[in-house]
This record gives sequence, C-alpha cells and structure tokens, in this order.
Amino acid sequence: MMLEHILEDLESTGLLLKTDPKLPNVCAMVAGGPVSGSWWAHPKSHEMFRVLCALAEHPDVMVTKLVSGKDTFVHRALWPCVLAIGMSREPWQMGALGAEDRDLLARVDQEGELTTSGRAAGALEQALLVHGEQVHTDAGAHAKRLRSWRQWIEGSGVEAPEIDASTARGSIETVVKYLNARFQGRGRLPWPR
Repeated sequence: MMLEHILEDLESTGLLLKTDPKLPNVCAMVAGGPVSGSWWAHPKSHEMFRVLCALAEHPDVMVTKLVSGKDTFVHRALWPCVLAIGMSREPWQMGALGAEDRDLLARVDQEGELTTSGRAAGALEQALLVHGEQVHTDAGAHAKRLRSWRQWIEGSGVEAPEIDASTARGSIETVVKYLNARFQGRGRLPWPR
C-alpha cells in the first residue's frame, strides 16, 4: 500500500529524493513526517529500506544523483531528459574531470559496465556521465556498478532520447523549481545556470 502511494506521488511530481529536509522524499513518506539525522536510526528504518529497494527495482523508476547530489528517484516520464543530459558530455560535465576520472569514463564506455569504488566513480556519477548503483561485492564490501547510458538504455529496453540536452535541462529545472517553491526546498542541479 505504501509503495503504491509513493509511486503515485513519483508519477505526479516526476522526482522524489531518498531523503531531504524539505523536498518530497521517500523516507519522510514512510515515516509519516520529516526524518532528522540518519534514516538508518529511525524506528521505521527497516520499512524505509524495504520501500526504497522496491522503488529502485520498479520498472518505471530510475535512481540517479540528480538533485543536490543525492539519490533521486526519477519517473519514466523524465527518463528522456536524464538520458539526454547524461549522454551529452557537455563542458560542465567534462571540465572538472581529472585524468583518473577520464580513464574510468573511458573504461565504462568501452566495457559498458564495471564494478569499482573510489572518488572517480562518484565524480562520474555526480556529473551524470554514468548510471551508478551501489552493490555488495562477494567479499561483502560496498562498491559501485557503473553503466554507460547506452548500456543502461539497452538493459532497460527504452529508446534513445530524441530531445536535446538544453531542452532536457530546462524540463528538469522547471520540475525542481516548482518543488523548491512548493516545499521551500533548496534542491539544486549539477549543471550551472
């Protein structure tokens, strides 16, 4: 029941954060109000974890570091925008990358998918250059599974976006501006205005 309600909200708003002090977010929806501190310490943390996992696995949901560098659940309707931005390789995405970051991006592009960890993985994910997903290795360590957007498209069975990056950014900006105004939030996007 909770998952259905959250999916309806996601479809309505287009975006939900995992957690945020003001903007609509899954943890607050499960808790029935704002969550202070780590959601892992909340009495409903197990329910939050269950809902977060189910939401991330839903076929109409993408999870990426879109708003304020946080895990953001994106409804299928906005996927073309995220994909157009992610695949654009614009100066704001590429300009701050160091040699290690560029090497890792080249490996992801070549292999399509790889499991790694470290700062470079986070930098690529924050710049929306790859799709990242947290995984546990066989040794029990946390790592990131990075996928090129082309690989993600193939695995998701969706079409390549037919929208240009500028229009896509404008669409996402409109949604975040609306959410910020409605909820007195401070959500920010990774590209400069």
